Amino acid sequence: MVTGVGAISRSKAVPTGSRLDGEAGQMALASPPDFVDIQPMAHSTDRPTRSPKRASSRSPERPPARAPLEAGVARGRRRLARLSTSLAGQLLIAMPGLADPRFVQTVVYICAHNHDGAMGLVLNRPLNEPRFVDLIQQLDIEAATPQDIRICAGGPVEQTRGFVLHSPDWQCEDTLHIDAGSALSTSIDVLRALAIGAGPARSILALGYAGWGSGQLDAELHRDSWLVAPATSAILFDARFDTKWRRALGQIDIDPAALSTESGHA
Repeated sequence: MVTGVGAISRSKAVPTGSRLDGEAGQMALASPPDFVDIQPMAHSTDRPTRSPKRASSRSPERPPARAPLEAGVARGRRRLARLSTSLAGQLLIAMPGLADPRFVQTVVYICAHNHDGAMGLVLNRPLNEPRFVDLIQQLDIEAATPQDIRICAGGPVEQTRGFVLHSPDWQCEDTLHIDAGSALSTSIDVLRALAIGAGPARSILALGYAGWGSGQLDAELHRDSWLVAPATSAILFDARFDTKWRRALGQIDIDPAALSTESGHA
């Protein structure tokens, strides 16, 4: 049961000194926002596996889609090299070789990333319950004309903690500005504003988050567990959840069918 929302500070937006579970997106924040009623998390033993090795030359049995796939992966790697210091504000797109079932075909928006680790939100795992109206009633928030905010499972860590990813046209004292097009708020003030139709123009509420310890995300990227792509407002905030993975791949000109075919080759 969700019973409250607290604030996340800029200095504590990434893991610092917490236990590493060794799974994709399973690193708990050292001091997560005070979204109370924390429940113990059950962790899978699944770990990301290597994506299949790519041959140095095109084999006769390879499908025609292989060349565009390699070009898209190469573009993603060049983008990663340019970013180098931080992936905040970028999308992670799960590759078929990522074994953890909680991240199959997910799109994750990285909210913070530095030498201590990284924190992000899964964007394409919508929840049927709770509804936003139920959530604000549970929190005793007065509602006039509440916006229809969709709620997603933001990741497998601390699933009773809430994060509102939103457009930067609204802020409170505890808002973390990620880039020019997005911000993150966890204060109950953002829920109050949304409940009366005075909140940010675009938003999505996530329960839970994905977290990585120092060096863990970098290792997963080098294993080709994830692709990196630029974020767009549509992928961040629209309600077409079932197409976000495909559309995110389209940002780096990769056909999902090519990925599926490629994953079947050793």
